[in-house]
Amino acid sequence: MKVSLRRVKALLVLGVLAALAPGARSEGLYGEQYRPQFHFSPPQQWMNDPNGMVYFDGEYHLFYQYNPYANVWGPMHWGHAVSGDLLHWENLPIALFPDRHGTIFSGSAVVDGGDTSGFGANGTPPLVAMFTYHDHLAEKLGHSDFQTQGLAYSLDRGRNWTKYADNPVIPNPGSRDFRDPKVFWYAPTHVWIVTLAVHDHVAFYSSPDLKVWTHESDFGQDFGAHTGVWECPDLLAAMPGAAAAAGQGKRSVLLVSINPGGPNGGSATQYFVGRFDGHRFTVERPRETGAAAALWVDYGTDDYAGSTWSGGKPGDERQLFLGWMSNWQYGAQEPTKPWRSAMTLPRELRLVDGPGGAELRSLPVAELAALRGSTTPVAAAKAVRDIELAPHSPGAPAGLREVELRLRTRDATLVELKFGNAGGERTVFRINKAEHRYEVDRSASGAVDFNPVFARLQTAPLAGSAASVAIHAYVDRSSVELFIDDGATVFTTGVFPSAPYDKITLSADRDIAIDSGAVHELKSIWQTH
Repeated sequence: MKVSLRRVKALLVLGVLAALAPGARSEGLYGEQYRPQFHFSPPQQWMNDPNGMVYFDGEYHLFYQYNPYANVWGPMHWGHAVSGDLLHWENLPIALFPDRHGTIFSGSAVVDGGDTSGFGANGTPPLVAMFTYHDHLAEKLGHSDFQTQGLAYSLDRGRNWTKYADNPVIPNPGSRDFRDPKVFWYAPTHVWIVTLAVHDHVAFYSSPDLKVWTHESDFGQDFGAHTGVWECPDLLAAMPGAAAAAGQGKRSVLLVSINPGGPNGGSATQYFVGRFDGHRFTVERPRETGAAAALWVDYGTDDYAGSTWSGGKPGDERQLFLGWMSNWQYGAQEPTKPWRSAMTLPRELRLVDGPGGAELRSLPVAELAALRGSTTPVAAAKAVRDIELAPHSPGAPAGLREVELRLRTRDATLVELKFGNAGGERTVFRINKAEHRYEVDRSASGAVDFNPVFARLQTAPLAGSAASVAIHAYVDRSSVELFIDDGATVFTTGVFPSAPYDKITLSADRDIAIDSGAVHELKSIWQTH
């Protein structure tokens, strides 16, 4: 059998990647301290932004920014994994390597079902990836046009990729920041649209064939947060959810990551609600610039550069989202080895009508219910101040929990949900009515001294009076994700306890009521059962 040099290189660089199955036992690889048990993480080395997320032929593809040579950021490649259920992942060899145009920064992938690009063969539609080339030599020589956009295509379900011979397809217009293309098919005008981050705004380009692109418009200089560089835009042009006004078509949502400038410091993702007409995006909720005026996808410090999957199963119209579960403030110092970084839980994005207009909601995907093992119901109670919710079940994986609670806070001014261990380490979610805010406190969560900002309090504005609050939490070995009031407020936070959290308690300064609740033990995606 003839094996290409590229294939050999991929296998040599990643070692275990090609052989590692999604059912790998957790005694060794995927069993290390802090290793996430139901979040995606690479077998080894550094990972950041999710890239090229596309559904094709029964598989969800996840590509990601990857340095195969060290567990810190370095020369970017596209790592690759696939899943049939968004939960269990098969690691594949590196998909895209640097070439003479530069290293491979973030981008997206689509199924070119009509073969508009001409890359297809024998009736096989191509998967087409669009990505940013970053020419480090040109950057060091002082040039400003060192980022350009390139194409690659695959005819074998994403296993092997061919770079387009005439790359780059979009030259740099003169900006040092010109990157992160997100492509989608805009059916009303039969063209491809790509969003690009250009320092402090988003640029929209159109193309009939993915090869020749025309600049359409720009958006963003006068909207949203601008204390950092804009990155990883994603335009959801026809968003299901909140109904648009008669005759105006479906609303659009534009996601834009910013670093720094998040609501709790460092990296975060803001969003804008509006409409896209094939040429320009018009914002529906004009707001002054500044971090305080921005609308945020997640108030936690560890959800960045998120993007949505292109395509999906027939009949599945969900907008499925995934983010990088880290922050550029401290991502390179997190105390993990031989890998560094993980992805958030996959989420469904919805648009709903809120008091101030249409608002984005983030919900954990329904597929996660398949990971549930034993369930401990939380009994309804009319008057509670202090209760232990989750005694550990013998034989279940320690620290893997899903918590569902519906509370009435009554006269309490401080309610705390604590995730902790026998050593006194804990991460605390608070409903702080006196300060009119939600809080996540990880100051005593475990290892916190690897960076001076890691232990800072994270906050979000309180929704109304917080008389009734629904909490949906997921606890993994090195993260806590909180979805408040059906995704109206979200906190994603990394934690590094010396032992998994296996104790969950609820307390308040005055009596509160529990309307309903449950604590589910979750199964590891990396264990055989």
